[in-house]
Amino acid sequence: MAQHSPSRAAHRLLSLDILLALLALAGGLRVLFLAAPEPAWPAEAANVAHAYALAHLTSFTGTGGAGVSPFGWLQLSAWTMVTDASGRSATALVAVRETMLAAGVAGVVLVWFLGRRLGLTRWAAAASALLLAASPLALGLQRLVVVEHLAAVWVLGALVLITRPDARIRHDVVASGCLLAAVLTSPLALFFLPVAGWLLVRRAPVRAALVAVLLNLGLGIAFGPAAGALRPHLALPGRPSLADWLALDPAWAVLAAVALPAALAVTALRPFAVSGLLLAATLLVPGVPATAVLALLLPVTPLLVAGIVQAVVRQRAPAHRVDTARPRRAGFAAALAAITVASWGFAFPVLQPSADRAGPLTGAQEWLRANASGARLLVDDAAWAELAHAGWPTGMLTSPAACAAGCPSAEWAVFTGDPAGPAPDGASATAVFGTGGRRVTVWRLGLPPADPAVPPEAPARARAGASLLASARITAAPDAAAVLREGRADPRLIATLAALAALQPVRIAAFPEVPGEDPAGQPRRRVLLTGEEDAATTFYTGQRALFRPSSVTRTDGGVLVTYPLFAPPGLLGPAS
Repeated sequence: MAQHSPSRAAHRLLSLDILLALLALAGGLRVLFLAAPEPAWPAEAANVAHAYALAHLTSFTGTGGAGVSPFGWLQLSAWTMVTDASGRSATALVAVRETMLAAGVAGVVLVWFLGRRLGLTRWAAAASALLLAASPLALGLQRLVVVEHLAAVWVLGALVLITRPDARIRHDVVASGCLLAAVLTSPLALFFLPVAGWLLVRRAPVRAALVAVLLNLGLGIAFGPAAGALRPHLALPGRPSLADWLALDPAWAVLAAVALPAALAVTALRPFAVSGLLLAATLLVPGVPATAVLALLLPVTPLLVAGIVQAVVRQRAPAHRVDTARPRRAGFAAALAAITVASWGFAFPVLQPSADRAGPLTGAQEWLRANASGARLLVDDAAWAELAHAGWPTGMLTSPAACAAGCPSAEWAVFTGDPAGPAPDGASATAVFGTGGRRVTVWRLGLPPADPAVPPEAPARARAGASLLASARITAAPDAAAVLREGRADPRLIATLAALAALQPVRIAAFPEVPGEDPAGQPRRRVLLTGEEDAATTFYTGQRALFRPSSVTRTDGGVLVTYPLFAPPGLLGPAS
């Protein structure tokens, strides 16, 4: 016995080294791609908002269609509070995504242990964990705040306990609690009950009955008297679709398609193959989100692939025949691994993190703070979480779902995503940040409808701007002249520049853009003047009523004059 102790200790140290290397790889890659903007899932915003609201003991009413998981949201908020992720992170999204990072790393560890419990060699278990740690599909999917990732960790924990060689009753009781937690997090976790029951019956039928009783008792309470507070519901299907995800990692798609049915031929893997096939079949059911299904399938596939490859490589020829095919099988396994890793090189650029880690919502927050501070806002899920994280009073943030039964009227609306329909009644797009699915639009609500009898103002601004440029007393830089010529200058600036030119020569250095307003079609309402700066400052600070600027600032480049939003109509009447 003593002779084997050093060898056993060396094996344990090697296993520890492999596990630590996998942890470092899984954690490092997930930190690197934590802020990748694409692919995006709309339901993620609702999960972030609910988790943020729970962590800060406030209420939130989602916009609907994003799924319900009270227990999942509780887990997200608990991690956020314990780790102070909100205090350390620039955005609410990144704060809650830290939970997914921890869940992803935990999943890699549990897959390693589960593989070893199922009879995989040290290197086969390491290969399965590596596939989960470094797959572009896993990195792209596991960064999203999807409660099914938490359910997968609970399921893996239960299966690791169930497959424990020296399992006691206490281990089975904890395993039943893990399975209950998984189902309460996501109803899709029900598809893993067959594999848990199968493994329990293989080991000890009496203990399987005990776990079944405990699990049914918990589910009866959760889906019965406590259904209003605990029952989860799936999110509505939408983009990214199954094809979007599989395009991110075609190698995983091929391996999964082969491994799921092939694993039925391997005794140790057969329970997992059955549950995996049942779960994969839900992808054909209308109304089931592919993102949620793939989140639960991700940890299963690496185990099946590694187990099948190990079984193929270990096939033995009959005793009377020399096994000449084994080197070829080993070479095939190595070639398969090389092709899989090579295919990942085409997928990683898709997950390229954005250079702007803050994102368009940060620009919208700054714009609102400067132009609508203290106003009541109508917001969607993503805007609610980020504005609340930035310090906007949650009592002044209202979602459309909360207003269904009536609520105080909002002055502004902030919505994310590419607008799919016409603008709301009495709304004007005032600022736009980002493009496509990351677009954030700020709307001014409650504006009177435009009078069709009044001619559009843009041509009048262009004619008045051209008149200014024709004056010998006005000198404009090329970019500033283009703004005047194209009718993109605020009419109050045009009028006051004309008045100032009657008193002294005017040199216009620029009409600086207010970030977000040009894409919304708003005229430039800032001007930078050089030369005779004292006189220009006195002129603009002395303006009254409609022509009084919101600020007049001396800068290194000259005098910066800024007007508030929305010039009154008719200021350029003669030019109209």
